[in-house]
Amino acid sequence: MIDNTRRHVICLLGQGLDFDDLERVARDAGGEGFEVDLEFSQHDRDPRMTEAFRASADRVVPTFDDGDWAAIDAHTDVLYLLSPTFTDSTAVDVAHRTLAATAASLREGATAAKGECSGIAHGRDRWLDLADLADAARHGDAATLDLASALHLAWVRRPISDAGWLYTCGMHLLGQPDIEHPDDDPDWLEWMDALALYLLAELPADGIRDGEGFRLTAEGSRRVLRHTACQRYDADDLFFNPYGYWRLTPDTPTGAASATG
Repeated sequence: MIDNTRRHVICLLGQGLDFDDLERVARDAGGEGFEVDLEFSQHDRDPRMTEAFRASADRVVPTFDDGDWAAIDAHTDVLYLLSPTFTDSTAVDVAHRTLAATAASLREGATAAKGECSGIAHGRDRWLDLADLADAARHGDAATLDLASALHLAWVRRPISDAGWLYTCGMHLLGQPDIEHPDDDPDWLEWMDALALYLLAELPADGIRDGEGFRLTAEGSRRVLRHTACQRYDADDLFFNPYGYWRLTPDTPTGAASATG
């Protein structure tokens, strides 16, 4: 078990925001433990925000429209919302609650939101849709998988490039290692997303081990799973993943985990 306690940090923008009211809204939607970080929040425009949101915008599913960018440019307030702390055993629950609190804040008057702990931002409507998907997952036949998918899309940024590798950032918010894949394989997205959902929704009780294989289909090609520590970020960085990374490398090991079960 990873002995690590963390929390989400959500940047919310708007005009004339009432910090006390939004803190109440977040708690009503997500439960106790949400609070406004008064040290860094401000009733003043931050000229860096447009650039920051552009750098963090989801590249896989672009969802910002002209209205979103206009709202970011017109903001007069910056609020940093802190989630309750979480550990490896409560990460998924807190991630779900934080998504609900983010959506409620946007419905209440905030006009843009960005997850600071993975550097990901979506357009307003996309945040609301993901929150609805996560809530609906509780009542479906594939509840665990559907919830994992919604939370993965909401909080995990991909891809980030580094010296021949593509990697994700944000799986630590869901209690799992991030994922690395060689950047010369055009199918990187399929592999990375499949492994992420396997870790979040189908992982056996005894987990997986370094050197095991992973494949997308029973008859498909395989990748070797190699575990590495997180050395890209310092331990006090919001992007730091204490669970490390699972690196997918082309090979054909003897045993193989499968995304298809």
